[in-house]
Amino acid sequence: MTGRSERYLEELAHEFPRLRLRPKADDRLSQLIDRLLRLVTFGGQRAYLDHYLTTLGSTIYLPRSWEALDDASRYIILRHEAVHLRQFRRFGWVGMTLLYLLPLLPLGLAYGRARLEWEAYAETLRATAEVRGLGAAHDPALHARIVRQFTSGAYGYMWPFPGAVRRWIAAELARLEATP
Repeated sequence: MTGRSERYLEELAHEFPRLRLRPKADDRLSQLIDRLLRLVTFGGQRAYLDHYLTTLGSTIYLPRSWEALDDASRYIILRHEAVHLRQFRRFGWVGMTLLYLLPLLPLGLAYGRARLEWEAYAETLRATAEVRGLGAAHDPALHARIVRQFTSGAYGYMWPFPGAVRRWIAAELARLEATP
């Protein structure tokens, strides 16, 4: 019997015929990105190869920890990454690069990147509620993790306003609760 994450990957493969999954550990570009992120975040992002999925174009790069995740966690993360696949389709490589990387060395305030990630984390909250229940989507530990993603070196300190991230989470949860 295939799990939910495998079935979802099959759906994504129909939506994105060029979809590829690739381990980061074996990928030179991922290794270069890892070194650059360590440098520009002053060591704030040290888990890129080990714990972060990355979507570039129609390829999802998998971290070393991917195989150890349970099926539900994989599904929730794939839902997040599917948002990035659709963003690449909508904005193209040039648009995504500009939105994600500008201003040059975007440390501390990167609105374009924050908006792209807010869209994906909204899907994380929806998928969490679907798989684990609305209570899990309200889990303070999940919210704290999302806030850290925005305000720490994880994404280059892209949004240094934790209160704004918490308000965004609360608004997204209110939308979830209002949806039948």
